[in-house]
Amino acid sequence: MKRYIPFVIILFVLIVALGAGWYLTRKPASSPGASAASSPVKSSASPTPNPAAANQPGAVPPHAIGPADAPVTLEEFGDFEWPPCGMLHPVLKTMEQEFGARLRLVFREFPLTATHPHALAAARAAEAAGIQGKFWEMHDLLYENQKAWHGAFDVRPIFEGYATRIGLNLEKFRNDNTSKIVEDRIFQDGNRAHAMDVKGTPTVYLNGREVPFESLAPEKLRVLINVELTGR
Repeated sequence: MKRYIPFVIILFVLIVALGAGWYLTRKPASSPGASAASSPVKSSASPTPNPAAANQPGAVPPHAIGPADAPVTLEEFGDFEWPPCGMLHPVLKTMEQEFGARLRLVFREFPLTATHPHALAAARAAEAAGIQGKFWEMHDLLYENQKAWHGAFDVRPIFEGYATRIGLNLEKFRNDNTSKIVEDRIFQDGNRAHAMDVKGTPTVYLNGREVPFESLAPEKLRVLINVELTGR
């Protein structure tokens, strides 16, 4: 009997070794972690629109140029006192001229009051002008003359001068500056900005997808619009 013991031990070791080999070859195939680690992660160059935007529509109706059914919408969150926003202004005007009815431009108020002392006053002036149907006229004057009022101690007489230039009722303009309607519109645009995680200005969305700041140069923005129009 003793002479069979070495063969039994050898057979037992062989069985254990075969069992361990089978287990090791099966484990990677049945392990979710191994499968996930070996699968490539796909990324999209064009992120999907932010779903939070639907829950925070911003001021209604928005200040917009172009048809509501235009195939491309550019939505800007801007600060009238911030120079980069002023530099973007002629770029968007150029896009408006080039693409016409195929493009809709929307402006949202996002005054950075912590760093720009006149940003809120400028937003109020634009919204007060909007009550009289002259938002875009005031919008353009504020950006085109940004350097003239940016360093002023008191911007009220300057903005009232702009109101007179575009034919507003000056008394109504003064009253509307601090009205609940104006304050609420700025507040609602701010709610939309925060819902969409806007951090600074200018922030621009093309059909709901944020455009990188470096792509706001005219030659790059033009390409993005054309790509959206052609669907490629």
